[in-house]
Amino acid sequence: MMWTEKYKPKKISDVVDQERAKKSLLYFLSNFKKQRKKAVLLHGPYGVGKTSLVYAIANQFNYEIIELNASHFRDKKKLQSILGEAIKQKSLFAKQKLILFDELEGITKDDRGCLEELLKLIEKTTQPIILVTSNIEDDRLRKLKRKCLLIELEKLSDESIVKLLKEICRKEKIKADEKVLEEIARSCDGDARAAINDLQFLAAGRKEINKEALKALSKREKERTVEDAIKQILEERDALGILQNVNANIDEIFLWLDENIGYFYRGYELEKAYEMLSKADIFKARITRQQHWRFLFYVSFFLTQGVALAKKEKKKVVEIRKPLKALKIWMIKQKQAKRIELAEKIASLMHCSKKTAYKELFFMRFLKF
Repeated sequence: MMWTEKYKPKKISDVVDQERAKKSLLYFLSNFKKQRKKAVLLHGPYGVGKTSLVYAIANQFNYEIIELNASHFRDKKKLQSILGEAIKQKSLFAKQKLILFDELEGITKDDRGCLEELLKLIEKTTQPIILVTSNIEDDRLRKLKRKCLLIELEKLSDESIVKLLKEICRKEKIKADEKVLEEIARSCDGDARAAINDLQFLAAGRKEINKEALKALSKREKERTVEDAIKQILEERDALGILQNVNANIDEIFLWLDENIGYFYRGYELEKAYEMLSKADIFKARITRQQHWRFLFYVSFFLTQGVALAKKEKKKVVEIRKPLKALKIWMIKQKQAKRIELAEKIASLMHCSKKTAYKELFFMRFLKF
């Protein structure tokens, strides 16, 4: 289990710092019916606890959360059908309903009226709406900011992150050098989520984290080939973060692992390895369907550490096989997708059908601009 999930704040006091934001958000929710503005816009850097604060309050005060991701909406009809109904209905089981609209920056410029519809729904809502963004300066949010109560979450100090990491080490019964924790906090630049992920990476297979262990983090800075990464996943039992500097698409990693797992894993290990691939694929599908890009870490985790820990002991991998047939099919599909995307853009500019634009692509390559 990822430590970011395991140690997610359960109550307000678990959220690191952010005292002013906590008080402001609590006051807004407890006095919602008297509020002139019916929505809050939570903003601040990545990893400071914006979404975690909302869930902690909901858990502590028995709110039913309906979470929506801004990237999932591209037109006002879809927004109206989902959010429009949610703001009218009362919760059946909880004290009150709370609408969480996460990753607001995911709304694109061609959202086809999505932002305007959101403004209208905020005016009509009978339930508190909390919008979350890491980019408050986005010009597209100008009107929205006037309709919302702005609450800022500040960048976390290194001292606060070190305190958080120490508590996790205590609960995990891991002995950690304080200088190492300070270095993790410094390198993560106020991002608690990234710091926890780095701590879990260093703690994999260890009960003590010292300065020597920090070398594992510095190794991730060196770019490696796909073959090297796949080989380490299949050989070692510690492979978390191995994909960070690999110049390859996640879909390619799936193909490489699928091609090679069967040659080196047997029996229960093989079953467990494919279970990890399956879980990674589930999270990848959620990213595609819901645009929840924070799930990308879980995809990477199951593809690396999950597959690595499926074996009982280290293995000797002599040769990594390229997934030639599957990779060729995938590359053809990728090229086809690019052509279709280009045809759609040409069709909109030339006022013709996508089918006609696609046919003309063959002749366009001979044109000089």
